[in-house]
Amino acid sequence: MSQHPPVRNTSHKWRAVLAGGLVLGVGAAVTLAAWNDSEFATGTFTAGTFNLEGSDDGTAYNEHSTLGTADALGFTVAPNNLAPGDTVYAPFSVRLDDQTTKDAVVTVSAEASTGVVTNLTYTLVTTSTNGCNAAAVAAGTSIVAAGAALGSVPGGVTFDLEQGATGSAGEAVNLCFAVSAGSIGQGQSGTATWKFTASSE
Repeated sequence: MSQHPPVRNTSHKWRAVLAGGLVLGVGAAVTLAAWNDSEFATGTFTAGTFNLEGSDDGTAYNEHSTLGTADALGFTVAPNNLAPGDTVYAPFSVRLDDQTTKDAVVTVSAEASTGVVTNLTYTLVTTSTNGCNAAAVAAGTSIVAAGAALGSVPGGVTFDLEQGATGSAGEAVNLCFAVSAGSIGQGQSGTATWKFTASSE
């Protein structure tokens, strides 16, 4: 009687391998799902504040933000009684207020003059303190050269202003206007207005 080698049942082995493969597949999916990481970034943006104020005495500062609220300069000699050869002086100071959070560049320009301002010239200088006379002009730093026609400002007249420490106004820039009369006509009268425009740096 011939003997045949026993028939091996390989289907169980395949089932075992397949089952193992399924288990491994499920296990890999669970492992990947366990990795999770997130990053978040946010920014808050708040605008600063910016305000220029002026004073004719270097002590009491106020806003003069429109032509109608322009500060009337206190000329040391009455400018309503000028004669040829006279020069009159007036101080003005500007600074950034105590809420300002940026430095500034100030541009000086002229508003339209009224009346008659012919044969009147001026110079504008910066001074170390608020005060204006011939000595202050001589010692000051010129930003508008003597001889400029009243009612005009040459192009590119600027100066810098720095913000103050938190809660404090910035350091003032003191200005001195000197207006000189040439061959003016008797009884002529006119008004000139300067504008100071501060732009944040």
